[in-house]
Amino acid sequence: MPDATDGRNAEIHRQIAGALADLVPSDPTIPPHPYLRRHLAEHAAEGHVLDDEHVPPALLAWESSSDVRRLLAAGGDGSAHRQWLQAWAALEPFARSAGPVSRLSSMLLARYTSTLPSRSRNEPAPPAALSVAPVTPLWSDCASPIPAWTTTLKEVTSLATVESADGEAAAIAAGDDAGMVRILRLDGRLAHVPIRVHSGAISHLVALKGGLVITAGTDGCVAAVDAVNGRLVRKVIVCHQRAWVSSLTFYRPRGQLPLLLAAFSDGTIEAFDTGRFLLRPIALPQLQDRSAVLCGIEMPDGTCRLLFTEHDSVSCFDGERASLRSQHAGRVRAVLALPWPGQYAVADESGNVSLCDLTGRNAVRAVGHHAAPITALLLTSYQHKPALVSAAGDGTLRLWRLPALAPVDGVLPAHTAPVNAMTCVPGGVHNRVLSGGADRIVRSWTVDQQTFGQPPRAWNHVTASALSSSAPHLLAVARASRVIVKDLTADRQRTLLKGRKITALAWPRVGEQLLLAAALKDNTIICIDPNTKQQTSAPMTGHYLPVRALVTLPSSRGELLASGSADGRLCVWQPATGELVAEFPDHKFTVRCLATYQGTGSSLLASGGSDGNIRIWDADTLEQHGPTIKCDQDIINDLAFIVPDEGGLLIAAAGQDGSLKLWDVETARPVRQLECSDGELGAVTAVRLPLERTALAVAGKTSIHLWDTTTERPLLQVVTGSPIRSLKTVQDPRDVASSILLAAGEAGTMAFRLHHNRL
Repeated sequence: MPDATDGRNAEIHRQIAGALADLVPSDPTIPPHPYLRRHLAEHAAEGHVLDDEHVPPALLAWESSSDVRRLLAAGGDGSAHRQWLQAWAALEPFARSAGPVSRLSSMLLARYTSTLPSRSRNEPAPPAALSVAPVTPLWSDCASPIPAWTTTLKEVTSLATVESADGEAAAIAAGDDAGMVRILRLDGRLAHVPIRVHSGAISHLVALKGGLVITAGTDGCVAAVDAVNGRLVRKVIVCHQRAWVSSLTFYRPRGQLPLLLAAFSDGTIEAFDTGRFLLRPIALPQLQDRSAVLCGIEMPDGTCRLLFTEHDSVSCFDGERASLRSQHAGRVRAVLALPWPGQYAVADESGNVSLCDLTGRNAVRAVGHHAAPITALLLTSYQHKPALVSAAGDGTLRLWRLPALAPVDGVLPAHTAPVNAMTCVPGGVHNRVLSGGADRIVRSWTVDQQTFGQPPRAWNHVTASALSSSAPHLLAVARASRVIVKDLTADRQRTLLKGRKITALAWPRVGEQLLLAAALKDNTIICIDPNTKQQTSAPMTGHYLPVRALVTLPSSRGELLASGSADGRLCVWQPATGELVAEFPDHKFTVRCLATYQGTGSSLLASGGSDGNIRIWDADTLEQHGPTIKCDQDIINDLAFIVPDEGGLLIAAAGQDGSLKLWDVETARPVRQLECSDGELGAVTAVRLPLERTALAVAGKTSIHLWDTTTERPLLQVVTGSPIRSLKTVQDPRDVASSILLAAGEAGTMAFRLHHNRL
């Protein structure tokens, strides 16, 4: 009977979803009825028709339930044709403040990336409704966006699963590097207002049954939070000034109730109960390692031992004395008690996972290897049996079967930064693992073969990219020790410089010949003919450290090549001969970015870098133009010249502090500041719009933001979900209707056309 009732309910929801889908306006600039925005996806999910037909892209541009990714995760693979839904689910956490046109544009580019393999098989064109989007994808080698369980403004440093009184998973506690605890529902939404607990990073969270969470931080304090009601219960349980808490664990001394132990960097351990939070004086070892890890472990006879680490070793304390139990290849980062009495797992910085046994003569029973230093260990269940998950500094996760420590063949590329913390959420068929990375993202993974059995692959970051300024537009991308040159007007590409590591690229022109300039890891610069693949001149030598930036520089001497290096020097070269024309060793630290400007009677070159300064150079006189601009934006990551409506010349600086400031070139004074609220800004470029307007495209942690510099009005937000490190514009001087933007970052490179009349 229940099955029949469920079937009838599903059929009702299917009919509702179908009727509501017909009410979605075909023009995505027209807002649908609020009921459709909030509930159509839910009706489609309940009716098992959560697909692109019932929840079309025109609706997703206005969708306001913020639950599409949760609905997709809960619905399994019951419905096909979800490319637009999956594209939106990957972007949803980053696009909450984006407008409908920005959402359409972001989905269009994300879907283009996700359908790369199928486009050669007559991939259908996007729906006509998306013609209002101001972007047209041209090329991409980006990795498909991975949906985030939740995102945070600060780096997540600890995670714990909050349990109800009956032991069921009720919520997730997440601690960050600013001392805040967030209590999140199991779908990733905030359950309460974030709670300020510590004055430093939260290093450890331990959840108790009933909703109590014990927190520890780098400020040397241990506190207690009520996760059910979202409030701080005890601000200070114990605190050691000028120390930090290196570990928290449960330990049951002989004949006593379990206590919670906190290890401090001053070498002491404090024990307290979790009822009244009273300190208990018990026999405990003195620690010799400031970063010691503790672990309470039960023995076969029912007694409890305390494991503690000292650099690369693990010792055991039996209540009276300590003895060395296991030695490891690197500093121990995690120790975890296993379900079998007397057995524990150890992870170290050499990348080893070791299974150890206190009851045998040989402590280490098995060793597995992770390709990077391990940062965290987690006990979970795989195929209804105990299993381990290891997290590493390269952002990957590995799954290990127990008790044999047999790896599931595959490496999961979970994050683009080190994994700081993990927690397990028990499920019916499969457990889920939540992982928090230094990329400020928490992701949810199903513990099964399909998720963790991915073939190992190297994450080949883009090291350089460049787009030629005139048609046919040639895109050069360096990654994995080779350069791919793609003709954006034709389906052709070729490989250059195979086996060479590249740090920067540019497209100089010598006479009528277009060359590719490549900065090599050995600090030299060479020019290659992309047609013959032959080097055209002598190598340009003179830098002591790798080149970070290359640009072409128009001048009275013809087109020159400028390079900025980690040695703090700016060099100007003649690409036809390889001759060094000038050098400027004026930056104290790395020259990170270069920008050029060509106006009536002047050609300028700007350089910015790690010293926080901007210098402007005259390309004809090869002397500094105007005063040095001393920015207050920390490191300067990128620069772009703009000419305001009122005349003069400004330079936009993208700072590490997240600010975008416009500086007057002549007076070195700030003119205005634009706020993106998207973390560190990695790149900026200028876009010339009709009616003598200028826009700035600036890249943050999760999006590319387009601003009108005259009105200081945001025009477009292209959500990428990952940081962009390079952003360049190519524009035909005779055509102001569109421009091409090249964006390269951690996930890869994409090029798209920006239609100005649709902004």
